[in-house]
Amino acid sequence: MAENLTDSHKYNLWKNRLISNGLDIHRIDELYTRRNGHGEVLFSLLYTDATTPEGNKIPPICFLKGEVVSVLVCFIDVVTREKYLLLVQQRRICDGSMTYEHPAGMLDSESDAASVAAREVFEETGIAVEKSQLISVNSEPFYPSTGTSDEAMYMFYCELELTSEAIQSYHDTVQGLLSDHEYIKTFVVPFEEGHKLITNVNGVLLDYLYLKSVGDWELLKKL
Repeated sequence: MAENLTDSHKYNLWKNRLISNGLDIHRIDELYTRRNGHGEVLFSLLYTDATTPEGNKIPPICFLKGEVVSVLVCFIDVVTREKYLLLVQQRRICDGSMTYEHPAGMLDSESDAASVAAREVFEETGIAVEKSQLISVNSEPFYPSTGTSDEAMYMFYCELELTSEAIQSYHDTVQGLLSDHEYIKTFVVPFEEGHKLITNVNGVLLDYLYLKSVGDWELLKKL
């Protein structure tokens, strides 16, 4: 049975944030909604008539996506100490190009961001990480595009020390859920080189936040 938009977790999370920030909501129109195989709301395009606390109208279109996670997986060679990024390679609808990204995914109706992050790493790369291995870099979510979307991102990283052979074994493997139209290949690359391949702002930011968190100033200066 299809979930009603107004009953969904992400809709109510978004609407309650608007109300808590003082917006007076007059009307919300559902223009389009996509649901998963279980009938749960994935995305929705909304028209919102609302007034700010200052008495102003704001642009009305919102792409409802909800909370998401992104995870930087850093392999460290046990001998050379060189750092590698484990990226996922796939095409995206916005421009059709082959992108290089950190593993990521949506929380949907779940509330434990770290658990979802660990699951997404496994589904998109085949590597199993424990929730306890993930280090959060933001206690409150970041909003990549507040002018058009409610997307709220939680970012994590994990460091895994492996042999050179083990690191390379995670390169060029086929991953993803075909039922969700995911056609993913893994891509293992030296950190500095991988950073240059990432074109989405969230991924670039996560690289910097990771290096700041671990105090790797020498690598940071090379980016």
